[in-house]
Amino acid sequence: MKYGAADARLEAIHARLASAGFLTVADLAATIGVSEMTVRRDLARLAAADRVRLVHGGAQATEAVPREGSFLHRQLQNETAKDAIASAAAALIGPQDSIAIDAGSTALRVLERLDPGFAGSIVTHSVPAIVTAMERGRYRVIALGGDLFRDSAALVGPLATDAAARLRVRTLFLGAAAIDSRGVYVAADIERPAKRALMTVADRVILLADHTKFSRSAPVLLCGLDALDVLVTEQPVAEPIRAALISAGVAIVVTSLIRSEDTSA
Repeated sequence: MKYGAADARLEAIHARLASAGFLTVADLAATIGVSEMTVRRDLARLAAADRVRLVHGGAQATEAVPREGSFLHRQLQNETAKDAIASAAAALIGPQDSIAIDAGSTALRVLERLDPGFAGSIVTHSVPAIVTAMERGRYRVIALGGDLFRDSAALVGPLATDAAARLRVRTLFLGAAAIDSRGVYVAADIERPAKRALMTVADRVILLADHTKFSRSAPVLLCGLDALDVLVTEQPVAEPIRAALISAGVAIVVTSLIRSEDTSA
C-alpha cells in the first residue's frame, strides 16, 4: 500500500518499526511504496522527535529493545570501531576477487565499503549480507542455503557446508565471539561447521575483531590462531595474545595506527 501524505507515511513507518524492531531503509521503501530518499527524510523527522533510532543500515523504534546476543544487538555495539575495521578490511580486496562474508556484524560492514567498481564475487551464508548485496553493485552473489540460525541471522547446517565445499574464494572475512591465546571462539556449536567450511575453501582468512573480543569468553573453540592469516582490529593487541598471534604467523593490522605489525619479530 502506498502512503502519499507525509503524516500517514510517518505513522506507517513507525508502526512497522515498532512491530519488527528493526528494518532497513530498503525494506521500508518497498513496504511503504516510496523511494529510499523519502524514507531517509521521514526517518530523520522521526528521529528528531525521538520516535525512532537511526542505526547502521536502517532504523528501530525507540521502544524496541533488541534482545541481548541477537544479531541486531551485536550490530549496535562498538559501531565506530567496527566501521574502522571494515574500512581497513575492504582496502585489502582486489577489484575482481572472490570473497566470502561470514555471519558477523563487522563482516557485514565490509560489503558496504566495497569499491564501487568491484566486479568480483561474494559468497555468504549471512542473511543480512545477502540483502545488502542485493541492494549494492552488480557483482555476483552466491548465497549458501541451509537452516536459519536466528541469533546470528545465518544459514547453517549440512546444506550450507556442502555448498561451501564446492567453492573457492580468495579471502574470507571471519567474525568471532571471543579470542585468546589458544584460538578463536564462537557462541554456539551450530555456527562452527559453516564457518569452518568457508575457512577451508579460502586462500586467506582475515579475522575482523574489535578490542572487546579479547576480553570476552565464548564456549565453542572454532580454530587455533594458526588457521588465521590476518587480524584486523582497532586497538593494539595486549600480551600474551599478541605474542601468540605473532608466533602463529598472523599479521596484525591495527586500524587506529594504520600500520601492520611485523610477524617476523
